[in-house]
Amino acid sequence: MNDVLPRSRAYQCVLVGLLSLNFGIVFFDRNALNFLMPSIQPELGLTNTQVGVLASALSLSWALAGLLVGRLSDALGRRKALLVVAALVFSGACFLSGLAHSFVALLAARLLMGLAEGGVMPISQAMVAAEVAPARRGLAMGVTQNFGANLLGNFLGPIVVVAFAVAFGWRQAFYLAALPGVVVAILILLLVREPPVARADEASGNTFAMIRSAVRQRNVVVCVVLSILLVAFAVVFMAFVPLYLVNQRGMQPSVMSWLMSMFGLTSIAFAFLVPGSSDLVGRRPVVIAMAAVGMLLPLSILFVEGPVWPLFVLFGVGAAVSGIFPIVMATIPSETVPPQLLATVLGLTMGLGEVIGGVLSPAIAGAAADAYGLRATLWILVALSAATCALAFALRETAPVVLARQPAAACSEA
Repeated sequence: MNDVLPRSRAYQCVLVGLLSLNFGIVFFDRNALNFLMPSIQPELGLTNTQVGVLASALSLSWALAGLLVGRLSDALGRRKALLVVAALVFSGACFLSGLAHSFVALLAARLLMGLAEGGVMPISQAMVAAEVAPARRGLAMGVTQNFGANLLGNFLGPIVVVAFAVAFGWRQAFYLAALPGVVVAILILLLVREPPVARADEASGNTFAMIRSAVRQRNVVVCVVLSILLVAFAVVFMAFVPLYLVNQRGMQPSVMSWLMSMFGLTSIAFAFLVPGSSDLVGRRPVVIAMAAVGMLLPLSILFVEGPVWPLFVLFGVGAAVSGIFPIVMATIPSETVPPQLLATVLGLTMGLGEVIGGVLSPAIAGAAADAYGLRATLWILVALSAATCALAFALRETAPVVLARQPAAACSEA
């Protein structure tokens, strides 16, 4: 959708690399609480419902920030400055999490973290859309959203954070997690250039009318609902699977951390393979297939007994579901709406995903766990995966290469 001439290939790589690193640190900070929860819960006396509320609170403020900051970046055209400020604030919120001595204090820190982190991905993906050629858009957006997040947040995160907490305490682990955000803020300030922005006030027609027109398109609506389901899956998975593995299956925290890191390790590869394959074979079939594969994660925990190594294998394969997040949340919307509304629509897609999927699902899952046991959270994950797979059939194909092979279909979608 973007008509702006892309920058050099080298700069595109630097940009995507830094944005991916930044979002990786976002997820490192966000997920640290989940991996440390087996230590935090008994010390602060938290119920499973309160664990769910903590996840919901961050998702709520994340969603509000995604909706507002994405629109603000479209209006101001100052994407780089907003990213730098966000990195400094979410690092401070992570430090405050380590200072918390009550549920209320921890809740306040998580709310602040969500406010800082929510606008990061809509702005980042709008920058990628402005700078990267359309033929590589799916791959670039997949790397931006998934590579750093899985490397730092899901692979190294559980290993480093849990090991540091065992050695020095969970509070010190939060202090450690706060440092990288300051470093990446400096790198963005020095190395990233402000991208060209087609502002809404430069576009023809009424902005609000254009937004209403955008959200009437089937793909935008379907992607919003898919985003809700995927965010719900991710938040419930990260919030309750560590607790289930330690408290119900009797795993040592170190074994749990390595199992969770397997999800992150293979997700690093899927950050390239899944979005990249959607550039070649189409967005729709890839989303359908990988959503179905995601059911392996909760089903393996439910039914695979005995040695732990089969769980490692199934976690590694099931992590393929992570590759469809950027396709649904960024790539398909970016190929559906005009560029001057891109960050706004990305904020809408990601923001509603967080405010509905991220806020409601962990609170509901936590209440279900208190009422029926932690096993109920795994069945919720199965249902979310199945619903995602079924709804993906309603998507309309947008991959440029695929549409070029089907000129008649491309004309009918225009």
